[in-house]
Amino acid sequence: MDDLRERPASGERQEEREERASHLAFVAHEIRNPLSTALWSAELLARLSAEERGGPRGEKLARMSLRALGRLRRIVEDHLLAARLDAGGIPIEAEAIPALDLVPSAASIDSSSLEVTPAPGLTVVADPNLSRRVVEGVLLAAARGGVPVRVEISRAGPLARFRVTGAPAGPGALDDPGRGHPGDARGAALSLAVARRAVVLLGGALRVEDGGWIVELPAAEPALPRR
Repeated sequence: MDDLRERPASGERQEEREERASHLAFVAHEIRNPLSTALWSAELLARLSAEERGGPRGEKLARMSLRALGRLRRIVEDHLLAARLDAGGIPIEAEAIPALDLVPSAASIDSSSLEVTPAPGLTVVADPNLSRRVVEGVLLAAARGGVPVRVEISRAGPLARFRVTGAPAGPGALDDPGRGHPGDARGAALSLAVARRAVVLLGGALRVEDGGWIVELPAAEPALPRR
């Protein structure tokens, strides 16, 4: 009898299997780090006396645990969402959304400043949750290191275009992260992996251009001028 462990998945190349294994190793590492921090903090808190837990040391350990659990939650949610997007298991409910409403605040992407040039009256027609995840994922990447981020919104034919500049996007920026890829203390290491998958499902596009990012999403037809 053939050993099923030695049999490659049908239609899957060796390179694809290696890339997938490398990506899963990265995800496991990103999950392991904050989980270890949260468990270590909780263990130390349990060892403290009631007085110590209510003091500065207890407060510091509690904050560390909460930050680690928040990071862990984001990583797990993004990994599962990416898997659902790969499987086509996300129902799309498109609605009209002002393009400017898809841009998060500077605080939510940990940027020192966020400058937005809007396109008045431009409306995106897409699933609101997924389209926000697309734009947020790109802004999180552009805000690495807390650098200032600039977003220019414009119409490009039937699409709404978001041109994002900030931390430069290097070669392979849109590839799924693998072994050796830097992690993200915010828990956003998989945000681009989600954005890349979601934008295709929404009928848009995501690419790197001149060291910056371009996001395109379907736009509503421009209103005709009144006569």
